[in-house]
Amino acid sequence: MSEKLKWGILGCASIAKRAVIPGIQASERNEVAAIASRDAEKASRTAEELDIPVAYSSYEELLADDSIDVVYIPLPNHLHREWTIRAAQAGKHILCEKPLALTAAEAEEMVAACADAGVQLSEAFMYRWHPRYDVIKEIIASGEIGELRGIRSAFTFNNSEDMSNVRYKREWGGGSVYDVGCYPISAARLITGQEPEAVTVQALFSERHGDVDMMASGLVEFSDSVSLTFDCGMWAAFRNPLEVLGTKGIIEVPSAYVTGSPGSGSFFVQSGGERREVVVADMNVYAAQADALAQAISGEAPLRYTPQDAVRNMAVIDACLASARERRRVELGTSPSRL
Repeated sequence: MSEKLKWGILGCASIAKRAVIPGIQASERNEVAAIASRDAEKASRTAEELDIPVAYSSYEELLADDSIDVVYIPLPNHLHREWTIRAAQAGKHILCEKPLALTAAEAEEMVAACADAGVQLSEAFMYRWHPRYDVIKEIIASGEIGELRGIRSAFTFNNSEDMSNVRYKREWGGGSVYDVGCYPISAARLITGQEPEAVTVQALFSERHGDVDMMASGLVEFSDSVSLTFDCGMWAAFRNPLEVLGTKGIIEVPSAYVTGSPGSGSFFVQSGGERREVVVADMNVYAAQADALAQAISGEAPLRYTPQDAVRNMAVIDACLASARERRRVELGTSPSRL
């Protein structure tokens, strides 16, 4: 590919400004050519701050720009379906922020629309592009920690005083399972290479925060009696660890989903009475995410994580939310590895 792909950004969300746009700009195969907001002043201000050539005052204007190859959608969750489908119909490839949709059924619609339009669709789970997850899977496969017995993970932060936050609008797809619980679920599926059989989740629903789940704790059951135990929250101290437990050892990842600071890509292995650090070079996972999509668009390599993977992750999220609301164990249909 001689020319870089031109990206358009639908919205001025914090994650876009803070991480994804700089990541695309730092990538090898992409450039950010335009940004759109329904607030013209916000679009212009953000374009100036981030050195983006064109600012549009509507999403429709950006999608009508024939020079744009790819769009990134960081809009609130309830808008993912509409604007992914509209982008696909405009012939744009799409990177959509996680979670892909509000339900697995919505995600299926989005995948079908992109397939019909012949465009690529990728879910923005940036953490998966860090090479340490390949290393972790290699360690498990080597037998160093023995047979897999369980996975434990958490992703919590405290933003509870920001009462206008979109995360606290239930009808917009607010809540901690959608926002951060999706990470441990995705990671467990990635590590095991399996789809869950059942989930049980208990949650704190807060009337102060639009009746969304401000904290949730769950058990996700895989085959061979392996399970993920996780908690997620938006009203708790910050942390994002991951632990993989085996019969002979443990893999510990202190910062499983947030990287970028010096040393944050490294993790630890306890086995044979010793604890060693596995040093993995720091990298910009947002740039890697963009370059991987560019490779798929150019036909050089298929997407490593297919859109159907996002549908399957949404099915687990559906089950978790149903379990939390209804206070019961929810079974899922079993399926083989999705990778």
